[in-house]
Amino acid sequence: MSDISDTPRGSEEGAELEQQDGAAVEFEKSAPEDRATEGPLDESEANPVRPYVDLGGVKILPREGLHLRLEVEEETQRVVAVGLDYAGSTLQVQPFAAPRSSGLWHEIRDQITDQVQRQGGRVTERDGAFGPELVAEIPVAAPDGGPVETRVARFVGVDGPRWFLRGVIAGDAAVQPEAAALVEDLFRSIVVVRGSVPMPPRDLIPLRMPAAPATGGENDYSSL
Repeated sequence: MSDISDTPRGSEEGAELEQQDGAAVEFEKSAPEDRATEGPLDESEANPVRPYVDLGGVKILPREGLHLRLEVEEETQRVVAVGLDYAGSTLQVQPFAAPRSSGLWHEIRDQITDQVQRQGGRVTERDGAFGPELVAEIPVAAPDGGPVETRVARFVGVDGPRWFLRGVIAGDAAVQPEAAALVEDLFRSIVVVRGSVPMPPRDLIPLRMPAAPATGGENDYSSL
């Protein structure tokens, strides 16, 4: 993935969402009307007996064909994102602390648009399965020095109770409706664990490796 999807600010310096100077502006929460029943769910809304994989800030429900990767910041060795490979697509998710009464997604869309445009890409906003989403065409240099190619990525976000969940969708689900429906259902199945520890809005909710990782690479838990 390009820098724009690896961390919220497109840099190696942590995973906290960039804060704007000046007085804070409150935005309404952006989420599907049925979020509390159909997801993404808060821990208090999830079925406690379902066999979730516990990654700290999020829980993932295993399903056939799903491969899990943990994205680790090289300098700090901190887990900064969860990568899910499914249905010929990738879904990167990151959970953030958020205010109780206001949302983050409306403001963050502007930040993502600015980042993509500074990379020379194009962004279109549209109504998607979770509300407003961004479809970005991001230039990617060919590894052999060939002509620059364009990668399509969808940026989705859901404001929950005291948390915000961001997803970046690439691969088939960015362009094909059938794959998109499968990955959207996967995003819906995620449970966010905000916890009770006070956190500033926009801070990444801590992620961690599973207690019993499957056989695979150091950060590859591919047998879900």
